Amino acid sequence: MSGDHDIDLGSAGKRRTLWIVLWLNVAIAIGFFVVGYFADSNALLANGLDNSSDAIVYALSLLALTRSRVWQRGAARFSGIMLLVFAAGVIADAVRRFLEGSDPGGFMMLAMAAVAAVVNLVCLRMLQRTKEKDVSMRAATTFSFNDFIANGGIIVAGMIVMLTGANWPDLLVGIAVACIAFYGGIQILRDAHMDIHDEEGTEHERGDEFWR
Repeated sequence: MSGDHDIDLGSAGKRRTLWIVLWLNVAIAIGFFVVGYFADSNALLANGLDNSSDAIVYALSLLALTRSRVWQRGAARFSGIMLLVFAAGVIADAVRRFLEGSDPGGFMMLAMAAVAAVVNLVCLRMLQRTKEKDVSMRAATTFSFNDFIANGGIIVAGMIVMLTGANWPDLLVGIAVACIAFYGGIQILRDAHMDIHDEEGTEHERGDEFWR
């Protein structure tokens, strides 16, 4: 959307958007944990951890609204590091389930992911409606986009699990979510780094190729 429907970043609309997105992610994270436990699903538990980290980032973004740009970059860096740690944890759990075995419930995976996809799409659209997003808001948008993609992967995996009874689709999606999270973490860290140059009006030097 554009025009009159855009959210003014300096208004109460931005705070309201972040609060709504924050509580939606808390609710979805709880749902992922509960259903993931009963469904014995690595992918659902992984997304529960992902949404939990998202909720923390949104809380940090709310605090950043009244903080300096340096504080905003610090919050974004923290969220990026959280994603990298989360990715490592998911991969470790997937390896454990591969070695020890698991019996994921395909229908429960599909149903939970479908509900989460709708909620994450709502969050993504709300965040995309903001204009002149700062580094913390860009991090929040990255998270919601990653979540929406991950939900689609779980739906596909749930269907395959229902048809075959195998656990590998669940583990594969869990690892895929970890890879998406890893990429998102790198993007957020890079965005925070680039924001320093944008604020100072400096050029990116040769040593900054990693962040390009």
